[in-house]
Amino acid sequence: MVDDVLDPGPDLQPVLAEYADVLGGIAERLRHEGVIRSTHADLPLVQRLIAVCVESGRNFPQNFDFSLPLKGIKRETPIHLGPAIFRLLTHPRLLDLVEDVIGPEIFSNPVQHVRFKLPRRAVQQGQSSGLVSKIPWHQDNGVILPEADQSTILTVWVPLTAATVRNSCMQVVPKSHRRGLVAHCPNGVDVGIPDKLVPLAEAVTLPMNPGSALLMTQTTMHTAVENVTTDDVRISMDLRYQPIGQASGRPMFEPAGFIARSRARPESVLRDPAVWAANWITLRDKLADNNPVFNRWSAESALCA
Repeated sequence: MVDDVLDPGPDLQPVLAEYADVLGGIAERLRHEGVIRSTHADLPLVQRLIAVCVESGRNFPQNFDFSLPLKGIKRETPIHLGPAIFRLLTHPRLLDLVEDVIGPEIFSNPVQHVRFKLPRRAVQQGQSSGLVSKIPWHQDNGVILPEADQSTILTVWVPLTAATVRNSCMQVVPKSHRRGLVAHCPNGVDVGIPDKLVPLAEAVTLPMNPGSALLMTQTTMHTAVENVTTDDVRISMDLRYQPIGQASGRPMFEPAGFIARSRARPESVLRDPAVWAANWITLRDKLADNNPVFNRWSAESALCA
């Protein structure tokens, strides 16, 4: 855990402002459709999201995310690819931190997400996902394909708002990466490690301030505590980086990954957020209705019984 990697003001507020605009568009559309009576425009981002979710009976994780879902991709699948997101992904201080761990040839892995962890009253029945509610214990390698088992994939988890023990901060099992990849079980929504394989007594709970960063290997066991508040949302990003040329674990998404830093070939670095966004849209259109499969586990395993 590294404090003060980013400045919550100039580095994070532009990202939150983009998400406020996304939410405003959602609210206006819902009011136009007669789903909600008010857009709740007078509320700050967090409280407005809760109000819109509760009144509409809907959640909107994919509208904010900057990666595609694992199934059901369509040409109209929402994805948010604003320039503030790209600037955060390529922030020099963030990449300095990454370089300290994996070296100067850095590829931005396309398996990345933003998570708006909602209080239970705002999570709508049948719409639960790891982007808005509690996610099982897992290792990041457990949700990608075996092709990346020998890759070095660094997860950089960044809270955009305060992550507390009440609003869903992270839990990790330190040194659990030394156990290697353990079995995961698909549950229809997410993929997770059976509780009997998690050394829960060794788990550490990690409240964090916005602008800090948590670094994890791809085999570090982790989860997040449940959001037990009624009026708060934990907003965070999990970003992933790896040495250029290694397998990403989602080969069909790789065209949307990009070289974020290269000392050897600086001309190969992607610097234009519009190109990054266009690459994702092109990929979405290509994958629409193809139903790519990324799960490596079987629910029929004896461990999943």
